[in-house]
Order: sequence, then C-alpha cells, then structure tokens
Amino acid sequence: MRKIPPGVGPRYPQVVVLVGATGDLSRRKLLPGLFHLASAGFIPGCRIIGVSLDDLDVEGFRTVARDSLDHFFARKVSEADWATFAETLDYVPLSAGAEALRDAAARAEAALGGESRRLHYLSVPPAAALSAVRLLGEAGLVERSRIIMEKPFGTDLASAVTLNTKLHEVFTEDRIFRIDHFLGKEPAQNILAFRFANGLFEPIWNRNFIDHVQIDVPETLGLGQRSGFYEATGAFRDMVVTHLFQILAFMAMEPPTSLEPAPISEEKNKVFRSMVPLDPRDVVRGQYSGYRTEDGVDPESDTETFIALKCQIDNWRWAGVPFFLRTGKRLAEGQRIISIAFREPPKSMFPVGSGVGAQGPDHLTFDLADASKMSLSFYGKRPGPGMRLDKQSLQFSMRDTGLIGDVLEAYERLILDAMRGDHTLFTTAEGIERLWEVSTPLLEAPPPVRLYSPGSWGPKSIHQLVAPHAWRLPFERAWRDPNPAGA
Repeated sequence: MRKIPPGVGPRYPQVVVLVGATGDLSRRKLLPGLFHLASAGFIPGCRIIGVSLDDLDVEGFRTVARDSLDHFFARKVSEADWATFAETLDYVPLSAGAEALRDAAARAEAALGGESRRLHYLSVPPAAALSAVRLLGEAGLVERSRIIMEKPFGTDLASAVTLNTKLHEVFTEDRIFRIDHFLGKEPAQNILAFRFANGLFEPIWNRNFIDHVQIDVPETLGLGQRSGFYEATGAFRDMVVTHLFQILAFMAMEPPTSLEPAPISEEKNKVFRSMVPLDPRDVVRGQYSGYRTEDGVDPESDTETFIALKCQIDNWRWAGVPFFLRTGKRLAEGQRIISIAFREPPKSMFPVGSGVGAQGPDHLTFDLADASKMSLSFYGKRPGPGMRLDKQSLQFSMRDTGLIGDVLEAYERLILDAMRGDHTLFTTAEGIERLWEVSTPLLEAPPPVRLYSPGSWGPKSIHQLVAPHAWRLPFERAWRDPNPAGA
C-alpha cells in the first residue's frame, strides 16, 4: 500500500451514508472514488451505508458496487482490495425508514471501534434533498457529521434562501459542503499556485495588463436521460451559477491571507459581492435544432441548451475588464478552458506586413481537463531575412512532470476534503445567494432563445457579444502532442 503523507486524509475513521447509492453518479464516480480512497490508504478506516429507493439487500448492493468498479474504475481492481472493500458495505432501502438507518450506522461505528465521524453524501435530485436531510435528522445522525450536497443549490434567490434556511435547521453552515466537481480538478487548483506562487504573474494580474477573460466550457454531449431535469433547469442554472462563476472566483479573487478554507472562501465571496448584476442585453441564449422533439421536452420549450454572457467585476483590480462565459450542449468540441488576453502594446514599431497584431493579443490559457495543460502565446521573429513575426507558444502539460498518476479524480479529492472539514473548494450559503441575486435581472427578463445547429459553436450573435474581441475557441493551433509519433 502506498505511503500517504500526514494530514492528507481525515484524522478519524469515517461512516459514509451514501443517499442515492444506486444512481448514475454513485455508480460512475462515488463508489469507485470511495474504493480508491479506502484501498489506497487515504482514509484510516471506512464503512459505507448505501441508501436508495431500490429494494436491495447487502449482497445486492455489493453487486452494484462491483459492477461500478468493473465499468468505471480506471485502475485495476485487485481481488484482495475488493474483498476488503466489500466487507465495509451495508445497505438500507429508503422504505425501511429512519430506525433501520440508525441501526446500520450503529453497526458501522461498532465495527470501526473507537472514535469516528460521519459523512453524508446526498446524490439525489434537488426535490429529494430536504427529505433526505430530514431522514438523517430523524435517524439521529447529525452529531459528528458533515453533509455533501449536489447542485443545483436552488433555482433563484428565493428558492436558495429557502433551501439554506431549511438546511440550517438541521445542519450548521460549517457542516455543509456544496460540491462543485470543477473545483476538485487539479488544474482548477493549479490556478491558485500559478497566481500566488509566481512573482512573474501576480503583478500583472489586473486591469492594467489584462484586456479580457474567457471561461469557455462547450460540450459535445446532448441530454442523454436528463431531459426532465434540463427542461426545469437550462444551461444557465445547470452550469453557470454552479460551475463557471466558481471558476471565475478563483481566477479573480484577491490574495487570501493564507491558503486556509476561511480566508479563501472570504476572498471568493468578495468577488461575488463585486459582480455587477447581469444585463440581459449582454446574454445570448441558444437552443440546438431538434431539442424540442426529444423525449420529455415541451414542443414549445424556451429552455436554453446554450448560454454566453458578459459579466463585470466592479472592484479596483478588475474594473472595465469584461469576463465572457460560454457553455452549451451539442457544440463543436468538448473543452474546458480559461483564456486570459493581455493588452497589446500601445504603439507598434514594426513595419506594415510584419504580422504583428494579425493573430490577436497574447494569451495565457488554462486547460481545465484532467490532463492539466497551460499555454502562453507570444509573438516571435520568423527565422530568415526581414522582420516577419509569428505567434509562438510555451506549453506545459501535467504529463511532463511524470506525476500524472498521482492526480486524484475530482470527486475523490472533494470527498477527502469534506472528511477533513476543509471548505476551500466548496461554496458557501452567502456566496450562492449572492450569485442568484446577481442573476435575478436575467432570470426575470431572459432574452429569447436562438436556434443553432448541432456541431456548431452556438448562435451567430455570440460574435456581436464578444466584439471587438474574438472567441478563443476554436483554437488557432492545436495543443502540442507531448508524445509525438517517432519521438
């Protein structure tokens, strides 16, 4: 078993109550993630109680867990590790009620022996979240516990306030972990390291040197089996409030007093407080052709499957710098990037035809995919006579370090942080309510949806939104292959 550095894992053994244990997220991410954390030694001891609507027994749940590992776990599963993990699993159908759940938790804690902590993961639809919270309260499982909740955290300001109020009747805010898997990715956290550990970049991370910022998360996927959820949610509620705004906060926050959860959360909340309410005139909503004919979709649906918007942060560092955000379904490529465009020199000494300015400003680009890549573009002289310039780039990939195997999957990292009580990568009630407040003008007066073709980059009006700039995607050049053929 690998040696885990001190302080990486929780201090106490954990009893995990996984509500929604047979659902898609649990099978794809949570059960494989818990298996890895337990088998790799990140957790000093663990018992898992699955809870769901399915009428299973313990052996049935173990079959579900093994099937999820066989289909979705990226590493090889040793039979010894599986046998050990299988013994930690228990199951309580929802129909059995609070008393059966209380008894299962007591069995788990007795098996662990000594002092332990509880982690409740609610992998359930939004409408079922509060009933799951009440079940935990009725089972007497609030003490010594923390709770992880999946998005969306409300659908507007009023519903977010109501949700938080009811949550706080059972769990205090310091025990609630609102999960955003984007922030669990290694590259998202690398933004903090890149910004605050390097004297080269922090001095220019402001309005004097940065012209505009793009956060672009196009998806090639359609709705799959999520049409009912999507009809009630749309791209803005599904992706922007819960994901893209959170990434924006990491990008725009002031230096925290320390890399501790409370100072980082406070700096993120300062960004949210400084955001200007969204102007519907600075928003493009789109819907891909054919969406209204899909199962479960209203034939006259106004739900957006695409959203692009401009937002502003009205503080000393970012005043006047536009932030452009874009995401949507059935687009040309699947990407997750932050692209920072630097201001161009105020005057060019280079002759006409030299190529300066022909390919836009210099960019610093973070690829938020799991491989974690960064690129810095710049103009350089083309070899040969005369003064001809081309855009060049410096590129880095996590694979270059030889440590790509040490990267934790996003859900694994976030579960581990919640077990440790570390709120750094989780949003707060104050933060989420402020984001819904900023979003209110758009929610009350959304612009009409515009059709776009599947496989495109969205409605044509996105170009007017970003003018006089241009969208960074599609890239003018591909990322370099770190392992080219014949190398």
